[in-house]
Amino acid sequence: MYNNHKMYKGGTIYSPRAASVIRYSGLIIPILLITYGVLIQFNIINVQHAIDNFSFFSICFWWLVISIVQFSIPIKSRLDILLRLTAYHLLAGAYLLFVSGIASPLSGFWLLLMLGSYVYFSERGLQLSTFAFILLIAIDISLKHSSGLASITYDLVALIAILVISIVTMSVTRSQEVTKEALKQSKAQESLQRDRVITIVNNMTDAVLSVDMEGIIRVYNAASLNLLDTNDSLNGHHIDEILPLTDKDNSDISLFKEVQATKTVIKRDDTYFTFDDGEKMRLEITYSPIRSSYSRSKKSETHDGYIIIMRDVTKAKSLEEERDEFISVISHELRTPITIAEGTISNVQVMMEHPDITHDMLKDAVNVAHDQVIFLANMVNDLSALSRAERGVADNAEDIDIKELANRLHDKYSESAKAKDLHLDLDLSAKLGKVHVSRLYLEEMLQNFITNSIKYTKKGGVKIIVKQSDGEVTFSIKDTGIGISKSDQAKIFHKFYRSEDYRTRETSGTGLGLYVAAKLAHKLGTKIDVTSRLNFGSTFSFTLPEAK
Repeated sequence: MYNNHKMYKGGTIYSPRAASVIRYSGLIIPILLITYGVLIQFNIINVQHAIDNFSFFSICFWWLVISIVQFSIPIKSRLDILLRLTAYHLLAGAYLLFVSGIASPLSGFWLLLMLGSYVYFSERGLQLSTFAFILLIAIDISLKHSSGLASITYDLVALIAILVISIVTMSVTRSQEVTKEALKQSKAQESLQRDRVITIVNNMTDAVLSVDMEGIIRVYNAASLNLLDTNDSLNGHHIDEILPLTDKDNSDISLFKEVQATKTVIKRDDTYFTFDDGEKMRLEITYSPIRSSYSRSKKSETHDGYIIIMRDVTKAKSLEEERDEFISVISHELRTPITIAEGTISNVQVMMEHPDITHDMLKDAVNVAHDQVIFLANMVNDLSALSRAERGVADNAEDIDIKELANRLHDKYSESAKAKDLHLDLDLSAKLGKVHVSRLYLEEMLQNFITNSIKYTKKGGVKIIVKQSDGEVTFSIKDTGIGISKSDQAKIFHKFYRSEDYRTRETSGTGLGLYVAAKLAHKLGTKIDVTSRLNFGSTFSFTLPEAK
């Protein structure tokens, strides 16, 4: 076999297959010519151009030499193949002139020389090989001009045949080259468009999968691996194997059967994918058949597979459902105080026109309306705090002097505690430093706990406790109030939740305070701990790192 790394590669139609055909032809055809020549020399075939045995066997010797060289030694350069083709042309010319004659059927083998010249030297090689044959005809005619018109006619017919074949070959080849160039440009354009599409798909944040008619994944982008949390190749796997889905009732869904049944673009967002650790992801899936221009020319129901686009909508759907629930609940919560306030004020308007209505009766009615307005104001404040926490407003951290903050909160709520005959005490470590957090978030959390403790404590007191130890500061609000049951402790941080305890229902409240406090704690990077027992009070505490 030839060493392909050392081989010379020729003209525009050169190919390893064409070179291999020429290589074997260069070995076999000389053997056929030599055999034919032997038959001539021994008068088995009669021709007029027989030469002496020495000259004939000399030609045969060089035929064999050049054939073995051509077959055994790789072509290493342009000069190498030029010398080989020149030798073949000279030997073939000598053979046709002095052994078989131009009019011999063997002159057709010259076409192989023309083909070899064209393979390695393109049109220039074909033209030179054709010119060599014309020269050969001219030499033959000059040598046998006295032999008669018939011999010259045979030579001219052979010449015309070779010329026609040469012209046809060049015309067909040029046409093929034009077609080949157009095809090359078309492929380059197609490759460019494909690369553009692949680049776009790979830069999409949505997962994109293409499956064939059998549901086998053929193309996918990087986002698909991210979505499925894997580095393994998806190619060659069935879509149902890679993406086992369930619905909200945990019933299995075959995505392949779903896409098989579709005729147009379908979108659904009620499917779930479960990871190995049990975590569920809600998916929005868009899928449709892939219809190429070829498939459109066939029947309308045929196509080339399916395209599937997926995105994780777990958080978005959770927020959407939470928002809908929030709107529903807050609408209900707002309706009651607004109705009471509106009805009470309407009654006051009517009572003011009645001569028997006393000042105390009007005062009581106005107080009821005022309480409902205060309730609404508190709800608005809680909602405002919740909105700030969700949007990250005023979350800039700053160094806060703990002792100064504790004293200020004590001074702020002392009067509220005193109005209920309660003690509001401070229990601070001897040495307190600073914390580096959002002042607004920290104050709103502590104020929430203090106001709740005062609200739900009937006797005894409330204590603000701040302790510093091992680089951490623990804030606690402890009261001697009604306490919280074990079952309620798991729910008090849910929005709009209020205990069914009658003592809780005796006081007004929005059910948002502790929900907001939990959101603020999350923003501060801490967690609220609750210790409580019915009729023995409650303690709300959280820990923050000391500022360095």
